Amino acid sequence: MNAGEIYALTSGLLWSFSVILMRLSGFTIPAIPLTFFKVTFAAFCFALLISIRPEQWVSSLSLNDYLRLILSAVLGITIADTMIVAALNKLGASLHALADCAYTPAISLVGFLMFGELLSSIELVGGLLVISGVFIGATVTHEVKNSRDLWIGIFLAISAHVIMAMGILLIRDIFSQHSIIWVSGFRFFCASIAMLILAMLNHPATWKRELFLGYITPQTWKTMIPMSILGPFLATILWTSGFKYLTAARAAIFNQLSTVFIIFLAYFLLKENLTTRKLIGSILAVLGALIVALNH
Repeated sequence: MNAGEIYALTSGLLWSFSVILMRLSGFTIPAIPLTFFKVTFAAFCFALLISIRPEQWVSSLSLNDYLRLILSAVLGITIADTMIVAALNKLGASLHALADCAYTPAISLVGFLMFGELLSSIELVGGLLVISGVFIGATVTHEVKNSRDLWIGIFLAISAHVIMAMGILLIRDIFSQHSIIWVSGFRFFCASIAMLILAMLNHPATWKRELFLGYITPQTWKTMIPMSILGPFLATILWTSGFKYLTAARAAIFNQLSTVFIIFLAYFLLKENLTTRKLIGSILAVLGALIVALNH
């Protein structure tokens, strides 16, 4: 394996463990304070990394580029990450991993809607396979309370990936031209500030406790700190590094293996059910995602 393949594969593996830890943390901490913890902790890690690297704290970007970065952070991290955590709490790790396959077709769909990039017949087939896999694998198990939670969770997960795709495609030129470490760190910093402002506006009397619940609950740190380091920080760096050395299609193949990792980790570590429907749905969804990726 070359360096790019190792980066992409390791990124998927680290993200898988982060999702398992996120699921464990979600039993105690609700979606918003959990997201705030991992976003702010990741921002702190990026700040430390930037401080020991020969990088500038302020990049020479135009005002328009800064505004796009801020909007991307709010969409892709503040909103989408919160929705992902909420979906994970409703679906469990394995079903959530199945819904994660919507990310690759979402990139194609958003590219069509935002930039007029035409969808090929192969991409449409891949997208239909993903949707079919999600619907086949969607079943109420012991980790899903009821059918309402099941479909709300799937809706949140798929919608989050569409919003995340919008946030990424909005700044794809900035990622390619500037330091990945700086751009990622700036996005996480902006997302943290956005969450802080929204909490103060929506809950003026209780925002401190609700938002900082993860920080004032030390017994959850043993899962939340490694979750934040493995996923938002390290997996982000390795994910973007994989795209630097590989074609987008080849990187996506290794990244999409995280779905398989998560399903089996959820079975062995969380004791979630590994049903035949989940397996069939996962195979169809991963196949559909890879078809779309290979077409790119």
